[in-house]
Amino acid sequence: MAKGYWIGRVDVHNEEGYKAYAAANPAIFNKFGGRYVVRGGRFTGVEGESRSRNVVIEFADYETALACYRSPEYQQNIKVRQPHSIADLIVIEGYDGPQP
Repeated sequence: MAKGYWIGRVDVHNEEGYKAYAAANPAIFNKFGGRYVVRGGRFTGVEGESRSRNVVIEFADYETALACYRSPEYQQNIKVRQPHSIADLIVIEGYDGPQP
């Protein structure tokens, strides 16, 4: 079964205000078995537009990734994040087919 992922790109304009959002996420992600695959780190934007922070969170499957996003806990935490940042976030199903 293919895994599910969140792919997020974020620009934070108020570091202090953003801290509460970041601090609440681990408990939410743990509840749904989510784990960070990418969390910040060095990157080079080679095509298109980028944001200053990138994150990839892996879940057991697409349905679980979507359930985490739709959970009351995360929906409440979005309200904490929004005044302090701009984010692009997608929930996507991983690829589980043949490889080259």
